[in-house]
Amino acid sequence: MTKQVKHITVCICTYKRPVLLKKLLSKLEQQETAGLFEYSVVVVDNDVAESARQTVESFAEQSNLSIAYYVEPVQNIARARNKAVENARGTYIAFIDDDEFPVNNWLCGLYETTIRFKSDGTLGPVMPSFQSKPPQWIVKGKFCERPNYETGTQIHWSSSRTGNVLLNKGIFDDLLHPFNPDFGVQGEDVQFFREMHRRGHIFVWCREAIVYEVIPFERFKKSYFFRRAFVQGSTSLKYQVPLTLMQKTYVFSKSLTACTIYSFLLPFSLFFGFWLAMKLLIKGIHHFSRLLTLLKLVTVKARNY
Repeated sequence: MTKQVKHITVCICTYKRPVLLKKLLSKLEQQETAGLFEYSVVVVDNDVAESARQTVESFAEQSNLSIAYYVEPVQNIARARNKAVENARGTYIAFIDDDEFPVNNWLCGLYETTIRFKSDGTLGPVMPSFQSKPPQWIVKGKFCERPNYETGTQIHWSSSRTGNVLLNKGIFDDLLHPFNPDFGVQGEDVQFFREMHRRGHIFVWCREAIVYEVIPFERFKKSYFFRRAFVQGSTSLKYQVPLTLMQKTYVFSKSLTACTIYSFLLPFSLFFGFWLAMKLLIKGIHHFSRLLTLLKLVTVKARNY
């Protein structure tokens, strides 16, 4: 009996990034499989104007890589991810962002780790790839760096993301909309993993399955990090909706205390470096956003960073 070859569908949700998308597709074309699996690509364009169509179709004409193109006209990252899952085939689904690119053994690393540790999925590190030299405060503060773990480490839902992950397609079987459209700004992936952990699914880490995130010059601005912290602060409250009165009181007290402490420490932090002052400002804005959201004084409806 012929052994059935496993198949991985690499899902990409994109929005007005044709140059970066082309670079990502080129890197995916170079993926090593070691004969362990086959793979294809699904691109979901979240732009109603279909700005990615020409890039995808032109690349597909010249490539042996199987690429399917779909459009999600409603701008909502959760809806785009759901359409990708809906059109994925095979045994596994991999997610990678349109501003990232992987090393050549990326899929191999994710797949082999999933099999080795008998997990429901495997995540990997996302490292910065600066388009130009960043300011020293960004480097010292590690503002563009993310946590990394030893291979095989079990990952808590709060540290899970879809920027670099391989998932067993079976975990989607009884989910009509795996990614919640209420998280249309961001956070839909964290909420997904929260639900998966609640169901008992296990996810591990592969240190070797590296992808790089392209960091453009525009992200070197302080305002970028402030806006990101504000959006993330507001979004973080959605993970526990609906909050009880006791939970709201706890979160409010915690964030109010944090804002007070960070404000007090801010002038002294400047003696140790601007990067530390930025860290305190970002943390303070995160908690300030939570306070405003709890008081219903602000509702974040657009990512805007």
